Amino acid sequence: MPIFPRISLRPEVNDYLKNIFLNKELLAAVGLQEAESRFQRLLVCLSHPPALTCVRASTHLASLEEIRHKLEEELRKQQMCGSSTEDLSLQILTHPCIPDVLLLPVIGPRAVEQLRSEVVVGAQCGSAVLRGAHVFAPGIIASAKYMKSGDMVSVFSDLEGKCTRGARCFQGKRVFLGNGVAQMDRSSIFGPKEPPKGVGVRMVEPLYQSPSFDGVLPHLTFLQNLPSVVVGHVLGPRPGERILDMCAAPGGKACHIAALMGDQGEVVALDRIRNKIDRIRHNAQMLHLHCIKAYCFNSTRAVSSDPAQDPAHDTEGPPFLPESFDRVLLDAPCSGLGQRPSMANTWTLKEICSYPPLQRQLFHAAVRLLKRGGVLVYSTCTVTLAENEEQVSWALETFPCLALQPQEPHVGAEGMLGAGLSPEQLRLLQRFSPELSWDRPGAENSTGSPTPLHCTANRDTIGFFIAKFLKN
Repeated sequence: MPIFPRISLRPEVNDYLKNIFLNKELLAAVGLQEAESRFQRLLVCLSHPPALTCVRASTHLASLEEIRHKLEEELRKQQMCGSSTEDLSLQILTHPCIPDVLLLPVIGPRAVEQLRSEVVVGAQCGSAVLRGAHVFAPGIIASAKYMKSGDMVSVFSDLEGKCTRGARCFQGKRVFLGNGVAQMDRSSIFGPKEPPKGVGVRMVEPLYQSPSFDGVLPHLTFLQNLPSVVVGHVLGPRPGERILDMCAAPGGKACHIAALMGDQGEVVALDRIRNKIDRIRHNAQMLHLHCIKAYCFNSTRAVSSDPAQDPAHDTEGPPFLPESFDRVLLDAPCSGLGQRPSMANTWTLKEICSYPPLQRQLFHAAVRLLKRGGVLVYSTCTVTLAENEEQVSWALETFPCLALQPQEPHVGAEGMLGAGLSPEQLRLLQRFSPELSWDRPGAENSTGSPTPLHCTANRDTIGFFIAKFLKN
């Protein structure tokens, strides 16, 4: 049920996305009314959180059932220690197709009464709250004049970024996220020269109830969107292989790959931003994975141009000789227009259209670094044709050595019409399209019974795209 307004986009970006969803191929297949309906549903569902929280279990360290049992114990303790008096049911489900996934239904939207004392947070902080996080102090933009630690406050998200930091009230475009208990005085948040750290508001009556995973079984569980977990399985890593993750930060997919290999082999994780490399190494250490080698490096330059380079140098880091890797994951930098919840996106059309050229540069490097007979997986967390199906069309034309491959598991929809790909090629692609089933009468299946939760988990996701290639 929609309770938030549609995602706020710049007019030119809104028009750009609308033209994608009203392209000639799609209109010919589904008609104007359905195409327009899909676009409108996309704009609404992007501002709401998915119906389930997905947790990747560290099944290289313990069995899924053991981890499920421990997680249930920890979350029960969290409920007992919480300030809320509500008796909330706790379900932890397994996924029938993905052996290392646990699913927790999100409860909401719930009836929560707004209070007089208010706190305003930034849009990014607000999105985290809708996924179960508490409010961390750096995300607080405004608060009541006399707010003290221990006060009950209502939390609002500033949709347009117009609230002035340190303000005492804000009446601009905002949405209510729920109620919490202030953990700091106003003076502690806005007074010091150094930015405040730690939890500023502990949410006790969120509009969408989802457990907080802060410090919960950090070596056994990893919060990750379902499509991001699917990517690791589609890549199909095997023990002893050498695998490259070209744009690896914050390391969730690299760690998943290493876990699927049983920590046997080598996972090279690259990212061009140095402090993100520390995050990758931290996550690998926390998950007890030792085969990950992380380097700060621009992956567009990851292929060695020195024909005399000693192959032994490859073990020391990038750049690497051509055909050095058994499998390559290119989880490409993208416009991120599939992320949920996202109530506002201030990017310009120029910024959004800047990604395809970079993605193609990375694609060139990926194909050169991949061994013959190796697998390349390309993925994004966006919904545009230019970054997804059109990149596949370009890659098949540019690299005759590449062929699309079936994906396992294939729990999303097929590729989107509009890039000139054949029906057979579209079926080999995997696009997670929440607008296809979100907030429709189809909440029940053809028999009239409720849709199984694992089916909801497969459909009510972030927007995401996966293509799998074999290098012949």
